[in-house]
Amino acid sequence: MFEPKVKIDRALYQTLTKASQIAGYSSVDEFIVHVLEKAAAEVEQAQSEDEVRKRLQGLGYIE
Repeated sequence: MFEPKVKIDRALYQTLTKASQIAGYSSVDEFIVHVLEKAAAEVEQAQSEDEVRKRLQGLGYIE
């Protein structure tokens, strides 16, 4: 299976390592994946809400 690699600043990685330990994750990788999944879901949700808002405006339900 292909495993993509992402380069990040060493200081940021250290910060993420500390945060993952405080939050109780088993690894910094697990923490980073969780944070990225959550951020991606928020972006998708915002896009979905924006599309719904545009459709409702087009139908004249909201201004």
